[in-house]
Amino acid sequence: MADHKEDGKKYWLDKPGSVDKVWRALLLLCFLLTAADLFYEKHPHFEIEKWFGFYSAFGFVFSVGLVLGAKELRRILMRKEDYYDD
Repeated sequence: MADHKEDGKKYWLDKPGSVDKVWRALLLLCFLLTAADLFYEKHPHFEIEKWFGFYSAFGFVFSVGLVLGAKELRRILMRKEDYYDD
């Protein structure tokens, strides 16, 4: 794969501050979607689903748990770099 720095093109994520704008946009989107939880009628199966922001918190906690679980699973499944060379 060619390095895009060599072709002389400037991409929008290369500009200073662009990554910060992406983070701010994602945080704003998360805030707005959590705030939208106030404006619709819920029909929950369980009592905990009635709590404000339950699905936002649920998604965040289990996403973080999935990443941490994968890191631990890597310790079990990881092989040496020359595993197939033998």
